[in-house]
Amino acid sequence: MAQKILRWKLPIALFCVLVAATLGSMGCGTQKVDTSKSVYKIGAVLSLSGPAAPLGQPEQNSLKMLESQLNAGAGVNGHKVQFIIEDDQSDPAKATAAITLLINQEGVSAMIGSSSTGATLAMVPVAQSTQTTLVCCAAGTAITKPVNKYIFRTPPTDSMAIDKVLGYLTGTLKATKIAILHDANAYGVGGATELAAKAPTKGITVTANESYGTTDTDMTPQLTKIQATPAQALVVWGTNPGPATIAKNMQQLAMKIPFIGSNGIANKTFITLAGSAANGVAFPGGNMLIPSSITAGTPWRNAVDKFTTDYTTAYGKAPDTFAAHGWDAGTILTTAMKTAGTSKAQIQTAVQATKGLVGIDGIYNYSATNHDGLTSADLIMIKIVNGAWTQIK
Repeated sequence: MAQKILRWKLPIALFCVLVAATLGSMGCGTQKVDTSKSVYKIGAVLSLSGPAAPLGQPEQNSLKMLESQLNAGAGVNGHKVQFIIEDDQSDPAKATAAITLLINQEGVSAMIGSSSTGATLAMVPVAQSTQTTLVCCAAGTAITKPVNKYIFRTPPTDSMAIDKVLGYLTGTLKATKIAILHDANAYGVGGATELAAKAPTKGITVTANESYGTTDTDMTPQLTKIQATPAQALVVWGTNPGPATIAKNMQQLAMKIPFIGSNGIANKTFITLAGSAANGVAFPGGNMLIPSSITAGTPWRNAVDKFTTDYTTAYGKAPDTFAAHGWDAGTILTTAMKTAGTSKAQIQTAVQATKGLVGIDGIYNYSATNHDGLTSADLIMIKIVNGAWTQIK
C-alpha cells in the first residue's frame, strides 16, 4: 500500500522527559532492555487524520509514551517493545489494508485499533483469519457482540454508555420524550438503534430519529424537524466534529431542550469546537476525566494520577478518555506478552485470562464469554459548566 508506516521518532526533549518520569517511578534505573534479544512488535491502526483524528491522535500519544517508558526500563522481559503505527485516515478500507500489511509484512504479534467503530469492524475479519489478537479502542457494541475469540476492547461499550444516558434522562431530567440525532456511520447508527430500542423499556418515547453525514457542516434542517416535536431532550450519538456543530446550531435556533451526547465527545476538542454552546451539554465519560470521582489512594486512582501527570508533562495538555484507550490497549498486550512472548495463540490466552488489571479507563477483567473488560460502573455522567467538566451526582 502507498501509506508509509509511522516509524516515529520522539524529539530529544520529550524522550528525556519520558525517560526521567519512568526512572523516577521505578526508583532505580538498573534494569535495561537486552539488545541481543528480539524486538516485540505490536501493530496499531489508528485514525490520525480524517474525522476520527481527535480520537486517534491521543491514542497514538499514549502508545509512544508507553513504548518510551517500557524501553527506558527492562522492556518486556528484557525485550525492546515497538509499536508500529499506521494511519487509516478514518477510512474502513484503509484500516483493512493497514492491518493486513502489519500482520503479513511487518510480522507483528498482536494488534491495536482502530479508533472508530467502522474501521474496527473492517479489521475484525483480518484479525480472525490470521488468528491475531486485536485489542480495539472503539466503543461500538457490535465489535464484541457476539464474542469473537481474537477481539477485545478497552473502552466501555456504547451499550454501557446508553444505560448511563437513560438513567440520567429518567432519574435527573425526568424526561419521557426524547429526540435522537446520530451520525450515519457505524458508531452513530449502532448507538441510535440501541437507544431507540431501550428507551421504551424505560418509559421514554422517541419523537424523532434523524441522522447526519460525518462530514456535514450544518444540521439545522434536522434540528428544525426535532424542534417541531414534543421532545424534552435531544440525544446526539456521534464523535466530533458533528456533535459540536449540532451544539452551535441549537444555540443559533435558540433550542432550550437539554443536549445529551455520547461518550464519543469525551475530549476537550468538543469544547474547543462548540465554544459557548458546549455549556450545559451532558455526556457519559470515563472516571479518569474527573479523577476525584475515583477513591483516593486506590491502585486505580494512583494509576490515573501518574498517567495524567506523565501525559501532561510529555504533551503539554491533560489526557482524555481516548488517550486512556490507547494506553490501556498497549498495557493489556504488553502485560500478556510477559507470559506469552510472541506466540499468537498464547497472547490470546493470556489476554482472555486478564483479571484485575489496573488500567486508566478502569479495572479490566476478561473471560471466554466477556471480551469487554469493563462495566457501566466505569462511566460517570459529566456536564460541561463554564467550559470545564463537572461530575453529575
